[in-house]
Amino acid sequence: MNEHDLPQLQNECLDIPSMDKLHPAAPMTHAPKILLLYGSLRERSFSRLLAEEAARLLQTMGCETRFFNPAGLPLADAAPEDHPKVVELRDLCAWSEGMVWSSPERHGAMTGLMKTQIDWIPLALGAIRPTQGKTLAVMQVSGGSQSFNAVNQMRVLGRWMRMVTIPNQSSVAMAYKEFDESGRMKPSAYFDRVVDVMEELVKFTLLTRSVSGYLVDRYSERKEAQVFKPSVL
Repeated sequence: MNEHDLPQLQNECLDIPSMDKLHPAAPMTHAPKILLLYGSLRERSFSRLLAEEAARLLQTMGCETRFFNPAGLPLADAAPEDHPKVVELRDLCAWSEGMVWSSPERHGAMTGLMKTQIDWIPLALGAIRPTQGKTLAVMQVSGGSQSFNAVNQMRVLGRWMRMVTIPNQSSVAMAYKEFDESGRMKPSAYFDRVVDVMEELVKFTLLTRSVSGYLVDRYSERKEAQVFKPSVL
């Protein structure tokens, strides 16, 4: 046997990637659709204020943005899937082409509220995959010194949800010092990083959204579909 032979490979299910396949015949031209989630219900929630600042930047860059208000969302599996808040969240996920997740760090981790929102988003809804191939930016706020625990956890979840999580991220330390009385973020290196992250999110969304289906098309899934393909009489 030649050392380059692959007898275990099902050749008819193999796709050879090419630049041609990464250039869609009809690229999407509408405004990128970005959903923003935040992880705190406090009246002055810094994770929400950070997400709102991100939304202003995204709108300036030509995006359409929507928020999900997590107030009233039940714990995962504590209510049926037709609960109004669950339906609202899933509809927004289906609408979006990219997401921003903004969480406080509490006890060295993302908040339970942030995790609950993600837990209610399934990998598949029938033939629809609400998150697969969509872009994601992660951000966190801390009450003390800068930390990256929450963003690191959200990165793991983004990968698990089969999202294209961008390389850059934002972690705002001592967040209570970084916002003025009206809830706007003050000029700082932290604000500059948020601009960086939103620029990168828009770039990755524009780059991938027209070919997201191709980017996440997998050999193993094509092989499985071939195995279960009904015979033609």
